[in-house]
Amino acid sequence: MHKKHFQFIKKLRIAAIMTLGTIAFGVIGFMVIEGYTFSEAFYTTIIILSTVGLGVVHTLSNAGRWFVSVLIIISIGIFAYGIAQITSYIMEGEVQRYLKLKKILKMIGKIQGHVIVCGYGRNGKQACKQLRSHNQDFVVIENSEKGIEDLREDDEFLFIQGDATRDEILIEAGIEKACALITTLPSDAANVFVVLTARELRSDIKIISRASESSSEGKLRRAGADNVIMPDKIGGSHMATLVTRPDVLEFIDHITGKVNIRLEEIMINKLKEIYKGKTIRELEVRNRTGANIIGFKTSEGEYIINPSPDTIMKPDSKLFVLGTSEEVEELTKVLF
Repeated sequence: MHKKHFQFIKKLRIAAIMTLGTIAFGVIGFMVIEGYTFSEAFYTTIIILSTVGLGVVHTLSNAGRWFVSVLIIISIGIFAYGIAQITSYIMEGEVQRYLKLKKILKMIGKIQGHVIVCGYGRNGKQACKQLRSHNQDFVVIENSEKGIEDLREDDEFLFIQGDATRDEILIEAGIEKACALITTLPSDAANVFVVLTARELRSDIKIISRASESSSEGKLRRAGADNVIMPDKIGGSHMATLVTRPDVLEFIDHITGKVNIRLEEIMINKLKEIYKGKTIRELEVRNRTGANIIGFKTSEGEYIINPSPDTIMKPDSKLFVLGTSEEVEELTKVLF
């Protein structure tokens, strides 16, 4: 969208330069051929180019008539070129697309705490699907025309066409206010550049990157990625597990794939003051909401599966809760 608009503006500039050049050509021609003063030559040139039908200042010589004929032919060509560009721009829907872009940029400027998704390929689409299912705001950065056409099909998508490795594109996507960045570009080298650029702009943002090669994982982490995901590796492991433990994996897929079932993490720091320092038993999560606490992460980063009811809610730790959407929403009302 950016490219076509800028190309249109460039063509209009060319038409404007050609028009100014024609005016200069006409003024000089009348002054040399007919001996007009500058004001007479300028007036006569404008009259001829505008085709308003007014007469010339003085009677033209034979050479002057030939000059006027050439001037009219040139002006018709420039006029036809300009009209063709404007008509093409309008007929292709670029005006509406440009206005939509301005609207999208305005909306991006208003949101905060969103996720930036770089790349709208297979992994990017899946990431967007999951973010949308959790009502998480996100902005997609895509450079290919095919990806942009796919994004245009959904009026609710916020997206920017551009190179995600460039500072100005990430800033345009609102990286200063974003909570996380996911880069799913097909090239590991491109993902490294995105991670480096994002980390330079925001030292505290959470960055998750896709990787195709095992050797790229270390590079991405050194560049600043918090997490590195290898889809091919995960896919192979997933298929093998379907052979060795099919029911377990299908049960997990059932849980994560169900729209009405949510696995959420809860920051202890965000709990109401009356619950901080309490034990899991004292929270009475299951009795009060129906949800289940299935995991706990200590402030030191240790994960505890099926934590003891006597586990204390210490600062900087997290709870992992499983339940239906209604149960999780009720839980947030109770605890926050």
